[in-house]
Amino acid sequence: MSLTLRTISREQHLAHIQSLPAASHMQVPAWADVKAEWRAENLGWFDDRTNELVGSGLVLYRQLPKIKRYLAYLPEGPVINWYAPNLDEWLRPMLAHLKQQGAFSVKMGPPVVIRRWDAASIKQGIQSPDVKRLRDIEADVIEPRAFEVADRLRRMGWQQGEDGGAGFGDVQPRYVFQVPLANRSLEEVHKNFNQLWRRNIKKAEKAGVEVVQGGYDDLAEWQRLYEITAERDRFRPRPLGYFQRMWTALNTEDPNRMRLYFARHNGVNLSAATMLVVGGHVWYSYGASDNIGREVRPSNAMQWRMLRDAYALGATVYDLRGISDSLDEADHLFGLIQFKVGTGGQAAEYLGEWDFPLNKLLHKALDIYMSRR
Repeated sequence: MSLTLRTISREQHLAHIQSLPAASHMQVPAWADVKAEWRAENLGWFDDRTNELVGSGLVLYRQLPKIKRYLAYLPEGPVINWYAPNLDEWLRPMLAHLKQQGAFSVKMGPPVVIRRWDAASIKQGIQSPDVKRLRDIEADVIEPRAFEVADRLRRMGWQQGEDGGAGFGDVQPRYVFQVPLANRSLEEVHKNFNQLWRRNIKKAEKAGVEVVQGGYDDLAEWQRLYEITAERDRFRPRPLGYFQRMWTALNTEDPNRMRLYFARHNGVNLSAATMLVVGGHVWYSYGASDNIGREVRPSNAMQWRMLRDAYALGATVYDLRGISDSLDEADHLFGLIQFKVGTGGQAAEYLGEWDFPLNKLLHKALDIYMSRR
């Protein structure tokens, strides 16, 4: 297949995304409005024989301080046929085009899964003193084609960080936790939860925890819980304006793209979460909780409701997003994987993010700048 790459309209881009079973929420055209501080461009790959749009990509351009050159970033994209034997014919024109646009370096995140570990294997690994990382456990599923993709990228001159992105080394997490929903009943999914999860869901029900959906006007209440979480877990929270922009941008594009949930007890909101939907892929994207009311298990109740809603939407996967690959109980991120493993899903390792320096000097300067931040 010979291909032509050109800039496309947002409408064309959205139509391509809607024609697919799923794509990353960071590759929908509206994500450009969420990331308002970046300049954006919609790219399309056309089959020369039929002039059909066969691939798309959302590119975000970030200007380097003081010079008119850009980092071009395709988060969890582009949305192309990654297993095509002629992968370079997809990526070469993209690099040429981005260079023309003033990019000195390109960063992308192929949405290609390389390994999967079942919850049972991870649980065993946690109990073994020899296991320190996810990679120390034998994977339950290995995707050989993903290794071919990595080889092709290296041969083309794409590069990856030394550590191979152990956890949150990339901009986007390399390791995520997912609950597969395709060809499974809700009863099966529930049965797969560990005992603690099932007990906590029951406990929340008995205590009268109710889970409700919120709207744009409830984002201030979301922010209150989110800032409590940020203080407790020592991270810098995003401002309320970010979530308002996200809500408006994503739900203008598709009224069902973003949802907001609250778990409440005796009329008090105890935890909250945002959920994103693109085709059959549903993400639990941000979570927040108060320091009070934990004994009634609001977070378990909320996740179970979100999972059921994802199932009702026909989702094939419920994605709990990033985990670290560390299985060390002393690690501050260990609680996160422990919580997610309880859902009985799978950890998935993606190929991680790749860089192509179009200007080696400026790329090196950016590396130094980023490492000092």
